[in-house]
Amino acid sequence: MSSKSGVIAAGHEKTAEAASLAIEAGGNAFDGAVAALCAACVAEPVLASLGGGGFLLAKPASGMPLLYDFFTQTPRRKRPARETDLYPVQVDFGDATQEFHIGMGAVATPGVIAGLFAVHADLCRLPMRELIVPASSYARFGILLNQFQHRIATIVEPILRTSEGSFAGHASPSSPGLLAAVGERLSQPDLSESLEALADEGPGLFYRGEWGARLIRDCAQGGGHLSADDLDGYRVIKREPLTGLYRGHRIFTNPSPALGGPLLLFALKLLAETDPPSCSHRGDAHIHALATAMRLTQRLRRESEEAVDPEQDPLAAELKEIMRRDAIFRRGTTQISIADGQGNLASLTLSNGEGTGYALPGTGIVLNNMLGEEDINPHGFHNWPPDRRISSMMAPTLLAAQDGGWVATGSSGSNRIRSAILQVLCNLVDLRLPLEAAVAAPRIHYEGGLLNLEPPVAASTLEALAEHWPRIKLWNDTNVFFGGAHSISFGADGGLAGAGDPRRGGVVLHV
Repeated sequence: MSSKSGVIAAGHEKTAEAASLAIEAGGNAFDGAVAALCAACVAEPVLASLGGGGFLLAKPASGMPLLYDFFTQTPRRKRPARETDLYPVQVDFGDATQEFHIGMGAVATPGVIAGLFAVHADLCRLPMRELIVPASSYARFGILLNQFQHRIATIVEPILRTSEGSFAGHASPSSPGLLAAVGERLSQPDLSESLEALADEGPGLFYRGEWGARLIRDCAQGGGHLSADDLDGYRVIKREPLTGLYRGHRIFTNPSPALGGPLLLFALKLLAETDPPSCSHRGDAHIHALATAMRLTQRLRRESEEAVDPEQDPLAAELKEIMRRDAIFRRGTTQISIADGQGNLASLTLSNGEGTGYALPGTGIVLNNMLGEEDINPHGFHNWPPDRRISSMMAPTLLAAQDGGWVATGSSGSNRIRSAILQVLCNLVDLRLPLEAAVAAPRIHYEGGLLNLEPPVAASTLEALAEHWPRIKLWNDTNVFFGGAHSISFGADGGLAGAGDPRRGGVVLHV
């Protein structure tokens, strides 16, 4: 399906609706991205927040792609561990229990608000106030809770319950003390007022004004690290995307210090050395090639002796340097992809971690818990490097096809982000699937010696794979585990198409 004005793929209908309203009002894809970002903080509150971080890979119709890095930053100074508010919370995923660390000591310097205004200043047509109107309205009048968002809130309920402010955005309006049920309307009046205040006063309200002063005071009194210098010194960084070729198609993705983009290109480089599949469906040879690329990438990430020799591969050397140098974040995220009829493209990935159980009083803004992630503290908590952009698995990505068309993609899904994007690209290029089929097609993921497979998988394929992969898990159905690669395409003929990933409540809106 195509349209003339724009297409949006996102993780919630209201996120996509906000973008469509901006484009209908005369805005471009980047106006849509700003409106969608604000709306996602209302409609997808566990995954996106003004207190988190993210990346936008922007492709203006008449220019080259540019990456806006507004991810979180480690504080400039760390207080002694004995004074830091950092504590574990057990979260039940149903088939596994995982420990997360939250508290004021888990908060890294947020970048979303700075990113919002930097993108608006450079790329947008409409006034910020107009772009914020949909999100503010959703927060004020409420959004009906859907099944996917209820599931996410249920998983992180122990974190949400650590403070009244954190729980307020998820509490049932009819049964005080309980999480809202599917179908209940959740309003966030404080967040509505905050969005409107930002439109009037700009990012200084947070980074140098009243909000920031309150956050710094609460950190000082409550065991956090953030100082006025951290907020005042935060900057959005514009980066040239990392580029590569895959079977004649050009790939643009998130560069260093992020890790997801380099890992993605490394896997594609390995796959390019193999023969492409001879049919339009995944057989055992195709799965084996994908799994092998994932396994070798995983080895490289772990700096195993079995990894590709860095002296023989510059990208491998760069990957190892990123892992040696940078803290790495890889938790819960959401993805928004947008194209307009002029050929402007936006791939936007956002995250708030699991949230830290603290909401900035009176604002409805829940702060991130990036410093509470084990990935950032491989040698123990409190050992993160100061004043450094936190590395991430998030990898907003563009594909420039040989025929002149473009695809914008990206994914949520923790350390499955890169494997989800990898398979969408391979489904498009190797299997030549249409965009919607490329996103929905069953996925695999290899990690820790286990090959995970989404169904359906033929018995003969399983038998052939078992000869090479001794540990295989065949899932019962498609699953949120395998990411959420909401994607769009802008064809060489100007045709627009979108695909919301069904694993994570994906929706598509045509304008």
